[in-house]
Amino acid sequence: MITLYHCDSARSFRPLWMLEEMGLPYELKMLPFPPRVFAKEYLAINPLGTIPFMIDGETKMTESSGICHYLGAKYGPTPLMVGVDESDYGAFLNWMYFSDATLTFPQTLVLRYSQLEPEQRRVPQVVDDYAKWFLGRLRAVETASANRETLCAGRFTAADIVIGFALRLAENLGLSKDFGPNVAAYWARLQQRDGFQRAVAAERRAGVEQSVTPRVMRT
Repeated sequence: MITLYHCDSARSFRPLWMLEEMGLPYELKMLPFPPRVFAKEYLAINPLGTIPFMIDGETKMTESSGICHYLGAKYGPTPLMVGVDESDYGAFLNWMYFSDATLTFPQTLVLRYSQLEPEQRRVPQVVDDYAKWFLGRLRAVETASANRETLCAGRFTAADIVIGFALRLAENLGLSKDFGPNVAAYWARLQQRDGFQRAVAAERRAGVEQSVTPRVMRT
């Protein structure tokens, strides 16, 4: 049984969505955010104190996009993966890395310096600068989704999952009002997927069952 440690609306939503799209059995363990502060016992499981943390037998992983890649490669074949023999293989890998290194990174600074830090340590200039950084990098998704339903390979793939989470986080941070028309339409399509809706429902259900209150983002 795959075990996934998750916080409400955190980047661990990527592997949760991937698990639901693939129909794999898993156990979801909810934690308050950030767990290194509010669930210090978690540090004995994951010394980094970060989310996600996935355990699959002897395999332990902390990187959300990497977990999605692992699940697709290990438990496939699945159309969610793009093979080396497909022309969009390079594009697929680029989106997989772009998702966290380029898109989610500036969002974490927006979140930290607008909401997580104590009032006296919040820095509006950092929030504004990194929001602009994120929106500037999002132009790549705006261009890619101009004439396509999905990002690559002519079908929904793990690339759409990992980029889709960045759009979900942007919405939670109040940045979606600045989405271009193509990104806005693309994000609306992603939210209509059964796998996405099952992942959201699983997140909410596990939070209730495990008495973990969802964090409230102020936008």
